[in-house]
Amino acid sequence: MSPSSPVIFEEQEALNGYAIGVATLNAEKSLNALSLEMIDLLSSQLIEWSSNARISCVVLRGAGDKALCAGGDIVKLYESMLQNPMGPNPYAENFFSKEYQLDYLIHTYPKPFICIGHGIVMGGGLGLLAGASHRVVTESSRIAMPEISIGLFPDVGGTWFLNKMPDNCGLYLGLTGASINATDALYLNLATHFIAADNRASLLRQLRSVSWTENTDECHHLVDQTLNKLSENTEQLKPPAQVQAHQAIIREVTSHESLSDTVAAITSMTTDDKWLSRGVTALKKGCPTTAKIVHHQIKNGKSLSLKEVFQQELIIAIQCTQHKEFPEGVRALLIDKDNTPKWQFNNVDEVPDEWLNEHLTSPWPKAQHPLNNL
Repeated sequence: MSPSSPVIFEEQEALNGYAIGVATLNAEKSLNALSLEMIDLLSSQLIEWSSNARISCVVLRGAGDKALCAGGDIVKLYESMLQNPMGPNPYAENFFSKEYQLDYLIHTYPKPFICIGHGIVMGGGLGLLAGASHRVVTESSRIAMPEISIGLFPDVGGTWFLNKMPDNCGLYLGLTGASINATDALYLNLATHFIAADNRASLLRQLRSVSWTENTDECHHLVDQTLNKLSENTEQLKPPAQVQAHQAIIREVTSHESLSDTVAAITSMTTDDKWLSRGVTALKKGCPTTAKIVHHQIKNGKSLSLKEVFQQELIIAIQCTQHKEFPEGVRALLIDKDNTPKWQFNNVDEVPDEWLNEHLTSPWPKAQHPLNNL
């Protein structure tokens, strides 16, 4: 494969006739932002590796030292929304459908799947990390779902993994778009292992020297052993906890039944704590419609299966492309860069239930949902 390809695939020789499948997102200048071409390439290769008896496990990483993946190609989506303001939007439907299919494939992958969440891991990048069986972070990991700032919502399985976090942390992170580090990711079960950034190459060397077998459970165990060894003596490298250190405050401000009271509790915090204050500012400036969607995800998404999560999120994502908030948020942050989005509503109390319900209503007949066959 060409070194200029947006995803580089390698089959690195290992012991016992096996090989390690290595996929590298190769768009370093854009922080490995996930394009439709990258999604297609990854999906096709992962499906091939899943049935290739020679491949013992798969490793997904980002090129360069700055990011696994900073999110999806939002600018291309913005252009498609300008061209199809009321929908249907063939590009957006294709992009989100294929992205969610890829995320679901990773969640359900039949072999050990190791994702190295080094550097920036945001939005669509977190969708790739969250589904892996082995989710590796380093001292440089910076993870967030900051959709509150652009009028989208925490998608790519956010309904699934935010609901599995302790003590309403998922609701808090969804509403504030707060950035978390490796220590937080371990606490929130977004990561399974911490290794030193300098040991990423060593991880691949050690995987190549493992005595692989045809037994999938044994292969999972062998990956665990390898990562556990690399995780030893790393406590001094782990950044200070942010989420766990603020757990009591998070629990207090998210303990309210109504979204209005929760938002009021968060935005009325007066603090010199930089991590908390950034979240307060993001929610104050953020999209009230997004906040309403996040609240719905947490309150109504707990009982959904993984398949149902992605099906519901696709409906919301497509509706976001056909309403004004998402394109306006992208315009303000990434296009005109004036950072003054003009939201439809001034606060969550002004967002009508009918407006939320529009975002939850499928644009397709049930039999034609693009993710029916997940």
